[in-house]
Amino acid sequence: MKRKLLFGERMLLGDGTEAFNAVIPFRLRGRFTEKEIQHALNQIQAKHPWLRAIITYDENNIPWFEVPEPTLPIPIRTVNRRGEDDWKEESAREWQTLFNYEEMPLIRFVWIKGEEVSDMLFAFHHCLCDGGSAMAFLYEFLQILDHPSAEIGQENPILGIQDVVPSEILNHKGQKLKAKLIGRMAATAIKCIPVRKKAVERENDYLIHWKLNEETSRELISYCKSQEVTVNTFLSAAVLHAFKKVRREAAFNKVSCPVDIRRFAPQIKDDHIFAFGLMIVVSVNDKMSFTENLRWMQETVERKTSKLNPYITMMVMESAHDALKNFTRLLKNGKSSNDCMFSNLGRIQIPHQYKEFTLETIFSPSVIGPLGNTTTIVTSTFRGEMDFSFMGSEGYLPHSQALAIRDEVMKTIKLQLDPIAVL
Repeated sequence: MKRKLLFGERMLLGDGTEAFNAVIPFRLRGRFTEKEIQHALNQIQAKHPWLRAIITYDENNIPWFEVPEPTLPIPIRTVNRRGEDDWKEESAREWQTLFNYEEMPLIRFVWIKGEEVSDMLFAFHHCLCDGGSAMAFLYEFLQILDHPSAEIGQENPILGIQDVVPSEILNHKGQKLKAKLIGRMAATAIKCIPVRKKAVERENDYLIHWKLNEETSRELISYCKSQEVTVNTFLSAAVLHAFKKVRREAAFNKVSCPVDIRRFAPQIKDDHIFAFGLMIVVSVNDKMSFTENLRWMQETVERKTSKLNPYITMMVMESAHDALKNFTRLLKNGKSSNDCMFSNLGRIQIPHQYKEFTLETIFSPSVIGPLGNTTTIVTSTFRGEMDFSFMGSEGYLPHSQALAIRDEVMKTIKLQLDPIAVL
């Protein structure tokens, strides 16, 4: 089984010299053996072909996902657990570790082994899948770890754009022409945009992590409902306000927010191993108060989201493979135009109590890569607690400013939830 990488996947893959890795850490209370862990990994590989895939290149140097025989198992790296924060250190290690993807799968596993409590990490190349896909195979891994003979089904994998874009759109002459014209115009424009000769020096990467307790998380959700806005909009506004407060004139007043393509393309199932995403950019209106901004931003988000078209977007990108080099150069060497990427995975629908162990927490995923500004905030909610991972690099955003931004986000949350402050 094999398929060509799509444009976005090729962009994330790069040339193999720079890591673009995502990490999902989680904490289990229980006792395990490596044999049990390897069995669970083998079973999720058996379901998902691309978890077994390596990268091969054809005569035109185009990369393909290809599933070799026999199966190459997901490698396990075991380290002894010394403390509560070991997972942060191992996450940072995994960000920097290249995948030997022509000989091994694009996914690996880290077991931070303790007597009663273990932290575990899935690390995968971002070209393989997104956070939604990763949560699906994490759920399946835990099912098998708890019950080795559990049935998790079989994925019918996406084998190309034809499995996502309906044939009446993909083969429509007008739509094909439209996509090709947009692709050509974009490719020409990208060529003309001036960029630096060298990319910004990232310097040291870092991870800042924090949680909201269950009570505060519940209050925040209730507040957003009362304001008729999403938690995502509220947090985007809080992040933008924090960047402005800390960075002042250096702030861009722009946050990029990924939008799950599965909302618009039902052909992509929750358990599909797939990396393609959609994006919108949000800003605040400096002339409005925070609460006024919430409603204004919510309207903006809904308007922009309604205009997203995953099918045409994919067709445009697939018509522009010859522009990949210029597009990648623009992302790497172009000037930053947004403050950060903010991604909210929402409530994670994974049980926490199992027969053989307890899933104490899932830490929000972290990801860092070479395509420009690395500043990223990811949030998710598990067992009623909102969890935040803030990734960045000193060359783009000093660690001290990132800490100040975190504190400002928390101040904004407290201010809006404090009934005395509201009155």
